[in-house]
Amino acid sequence: IILFIFALFMPFEKIKKRDGKVVDFDRTRIESAIRNACIATKTSIEEEAVGLITDNVVHVLGEVFIHEVPSVENIQDVVEGKIAEAGLFEVAKAYILYRKEHEQKREKEKAKLLEKVEKSELTVRKRDGRVVDFDVREIEEKVKYCCAGYESQISVKEVVDGCKENMYDGISTSEINKAVVMSLRAKIEKDPLFSFLTARFLINDTYKEVLGVDGFENHFGEAHRIGFPAIIRKGVKAGRYDKRLLDFDLAKMANALKQERDALLTYLGIQTLYDRYLVKDLEQRILETPQYCWMRIAMGLALEEPDKEEKAIEFYEVISLLRYLPSTPTLFHSGTSRPQMSSCFLSTVEDDLGHIFKCIGDNAQLAKWSGGLGNDWTNIRGTGSLIKSTNVGSQGVIPFLKIVDSATAAINRSGKRRGATCVYLETWHYDIEAFLELRKNTGDDRRRTHDTNTANWIPDLFMKRVLANQGWTLFSPDETPELHHIYGKEFEKRYEEYELKAERGELQLFRKVQAQDLWRKMITMLFETGHPWVTFKDPSNIRSPQDHVGVVHSSNLCTEITLNTSPEETAVCNLGSVNLVRHIQDGAFDRDLLARTIRTAIRMLDNVISLNFYPTKETERANRRHRPIGMGIMGFQDALCRIGLRFDSEEALALSDELMEFVSYHAIFESSILAKERGAYSSYKGSKWDRGLFPIDTLKILGEERGMPIEVNLSGKMDWKPVREHVKLHGMRNSNCLAIAPTATIANIAGCLPSIEPIYKNIYVKSNVSGEFTVINSYLVDELKGLGLWDEEMLEKLKYYDGSVQHISEIPADVRTRYKEVFEIGPHWIVRHAANRGKWIDQSQSVNIFTTSNSGKFLSDVYFTAWKMGLKTTYYLRTLGASAIEKSTIDIAKKYEEVQLPERAKQTESVITAEKQEHVAQRTIHIADDGICEACE
Repeated sequence: IILFIFALFMPFEKIKKRDGKVVDFDRTRIESAIRNACIATKTSIEEEAVGLITDNVVHVLGEVFIHEVPSVENIQDVVEGKIAEAGLFEVAKAYILYRKEHEQKREKEKAKLLEKVEKSELTVRKRDGRVVDFDVREIEEKVKYCCAGYESQISVKEVVDGCKENMYDGISTSEINKAVVMSLRAKIEKDPLFSFLTARFLINDTYKEVLGVDGFENHFGEAHRIGFPAIIRKGVKAGRYDKRLLDFDLAKMANALKQERDALLTYLGIQTLYDRYLVKDLEQRILETPQYCWMRIAMGLALEEPDKEEKAIEFYEVISLLRYLPSTPTLFHSGTSRPQMSSCFLSTVEDDLGHIFKCIGDNAQLAKWSGGLGNDWTNIRGTGSLIKSTNVGSQGVIPFLKIVDSATAAINRSGKRRGATCVYLETWHYDIEAFLELRKNTGDDRRRTHDTNTANWIPDLFMKRVLANQGWTLFSPDETPELHHIYGKEFEKRYEEYELKAERGELQLFRKVQAQDLWRKMITMLFETGHPWVTFKDPSNIRSPQDHVGVVHSSNLCTEITLNTSPEETAVCNLGSVNLVRHIQDGAFDRDLLARTIRTAIRMLDNVISLNFYPTKETERANRRHRPIGMGIMGFQDALCRIGLRFDSEEALALSDELMEFVSYHAIFESSILAKERGAYSSYKGSKWDRGLFPIDTLKILGEERGMPIEVNLSGKMDWKPVREHVKLHGMRNSNCLAIAPTATIANIAGCLPSIEPIYKNIYVKSNVSGEFTVINSYLVDELKGLGLWDEEMLEKLKYYDGSVQHISEIPADVRTRYKEVFEIGPHWIVRHAANRGKWIDQSQSVNIFTTSNSGKFLSDVYFTAWKMGLKTTYYLRTLGASAIEKSTIDIAKKYEEVQLPERAKQTESVITAEKQEHVAQRTIHIADDGICEACE
């Protein structure tokens, strides 16, 4: 029964064929193979037994391939073992012989194929439909072009030989190019240089597709330049581009293109751009090269600038150098005919059936246009509360969240990403305990939400009650309507008044629990399911610049946005991130360059608000009235590597503080400069900005409201007087300026590590909708090369230790400490970094917590530390048990198991099974991009 249930919810859905193609997993093929092996050996077998063996196979595959796509060989290995386990030894033997026979057959066919390749006896189908003779020299020419400048490090012959075995008669040009890419990318783990070389080849393929010219042809530069105006006109004619792009001096824009900047892109970056960001015509043909894409985005953001050509070129310079990237919706839609460029939408749902379904409908519209969604559901009355109009008891909030879940799963955002929603509930809500269980895989599926994220909206009073081991009362919002709309001391007073009313019997629906019991359940569910996320109501409201015009009822999909919502206003945030590592020169930050990038980024983000397409009137009303933006940062770990600092050090903490102060200073200053030029946002009067209160000031207010000091150093290094005086004189263009998003996908494009996090693994395989990509820590490899330590042996060791360098004794101790992976860094360091940054941020940060501990007490302490240090929100809890990868092949394991340290062996033993050791053919870490994370980058 357990295996059957597991099979229903198996985490893998695809398999990888021998030719590299990924197709749907089909268990009937396993069943058929088992039957055929039985027939071949004249062995009688019941259908029930076939199904049971198959269930066992699926179970093992689900255990082993948590984060990767199994290959045909992987599956056959497991089938072979499970047939033998069932006592069908003759059948297992026949199955082994069958596999061997077919392997030999494939080898013979491969040999014949290679012979034909060498003799050029194959034909090739060109892009224009012509069929010509195969000529290996054409492949060699393109590979030489891609490897130009690195001839001493790269064997062109080895790359070409690697792709020959994927040739076949009648192969298309595009299939040949894929074969070359596969040959190149297979070497990325040996040297990160191959990531850039693979990218070069793929980019050249894009040139050929868009312009019909190879990048190494003499007239390519001219073709690239003159092709841009033609592509813009073609895109407008096809209805894909905004017709206002034709108002630009297209020749001037074409002359500003810097095609050589394509070389900045890694393989993961260009493949992601190609698959999802380069605009296609209605026949699904690519219209853009990478530089055309950057210029289209820049022009789209400069449409209403008085000097639009100059501003577009300024924007292009920043984007094309990967110093700053707008969020995914802006990259998708800037300069297009329907420019929905905003990232996040936050709504609050009223306790009214019509409004409930209006919000679900709005969710669908917003998700359709690439928005990540955050819904506040606290207003909905609790289960059993009387509905007066029908005189029946309410079913509470949970059934409606199931509808939200189905709607979320049905939406494919812009045809490029899954729909993604996070629902929030405040901790005093009567249905909170059922809410905590929404992401469980067991129980009544009608009360589970497998595609929707959940988050706790926790008031400070609850945290105080947990600390004091006191009781906590759950209420139905229809009887306590104002609790959700007040905070701080006012909330505490009113909440206690409702508790007294409950004791007097003046409330119909309430329940008393122990605060520590409820907190324990929160932490348990968070550990088991990753949900609900822990977010804090009072810091989000008390520190909000917009406390004069409303209430922050929830955060967003990725927990970095803290904006007011109401039935009349759906909050909108427009995001983008500065790539810190692109601002380091000679081992130090170029402060002037960073300040210029920040100022340009703020202007682009403000332009989004004016140019945006709004799917609902509530989003347009809120965004135009308050004009919030959320500029963030990414590549912080890259910066530490370049500077030579370890994440878990006081020096790195000081850098987090100093950098975020610098970013905040120039972002706020630029918004005020824009207010002088364009006018302050309409709800500015009465805001904290208007009252002279900046983010650093609000931490003191939080401490006063809480009645306990915030455990953060409130000092800074910069002279804020000029900024304060400018804001006092001219106001602010934007109600909010700063938010740090996860940057899951735009960091891939920018070639840096996501957001503010330590490196996950020093080597792993990243899986997303564009495929699988080997990612290796290039900074580590460069250091090891410099020390003369990088070779095949070191790569094997790195794989064996799951990417960790902590147990590789040849590597110097100081290098090992600087290249710790995130699970080798205590989560309190992550919290302290976030707190140091948070004091300068007017919104919040997507702060993932990583831990190897399964101690509830330890996890509780981490989250209490976050609360005490004034964090507004946290994001995912990542635990080693859920993220650890399989052991290597037996050969590698035996080779290194004797030198493995005892504590490492114990840790590995707890998360690795014997079956994983047997059936995994390759030792690399697979980490899937969350379709959720990338919504708010």
